[in-house]
Amino acid sequence: MYKTSWCAAAATSTADGEDVDARGSRFVASPLRAVVRTRRNLVVRCWAGEDEALDLLLTRYRAAVRNKARSYFLVGADREDVVQEGMIGLYKAVRDFDPSRSSFRSFADLCVTRQIISAVKSATRQKHTPLNSYVSLYLPAHHDDAGAEIVDEIAAEAVDPAEAVVSAAELAMLEEIFAEILSNLEAEVLQRYVEGETYVEIADALNRHTKSIDNALQRIKKKLDTYLAQRQVAEAEVAEAGVAKTG
Repeated sequence: MYKTSWCAAAATSTADGEDVDARGSRFVASPLRAVVRTRRNLVVRCWAGEDEALDLLLTRYRAAVRNKARSYFLVGADREDVVQEGMIGLYKAVRDFDPSRSSFRSFADLCVTRQIISAVKSATRQKHTPLNSYVSLYLPAHHDDAGAEIVDEIAAEAVDPAEAVVSAAELAMLEEIFAEILSNLEAEVLQRYVEGETYVEIADALNRHTKSIDNALQRIKKKLDTYLAQRQVAEAEVAEAGVAKTG
């Protein structure tokens, strides 16, 4: 599973703290050189199947992973879930690291970032399935009856809050986003929809036609889709730029 090459390229240490390179030359190791060598040696030991080395490396980098996880939000999950995704990225870094191409620190940072971003994108797609599959209630209720609309058949039925655009919990976590991208009417419609009010109830409360409520929900979907797509792209670009600078 792990790589078994490159071990011969690692420097060894003498009892007096000096390093011996592959040719037997002695040189005094700088603190930075020692840190880099320690990281690489840990990775090499991991490739050799040493569980203790893997545990030690994961433990040493957990704080860095946790710090990076603070910059990301995983819909429907808590902070530890984001950290766990980062640790998966770190494990992949150990598995795929190539010492001839970059330092382990830079490669690990890249792998952790990519894993977290991938998890965020996946969670966003899954959590917004009800929103993405939203169907206008003003479409024909039956293929053979262009006069009857869906809203005519279900206007009197209560909306299941669990099937609303987003759940109440998600709404609380995303309220800052909604405040930024939604109009006052759209925010009010979404709030009432999530709380389980029917189209008719929302329209009556806001003194609007049910068609206006339907249009508002469609605008909400488009705005949220656009915002999330732009944010994910921006986060990915920032992450890649940061890795490039530290590489």
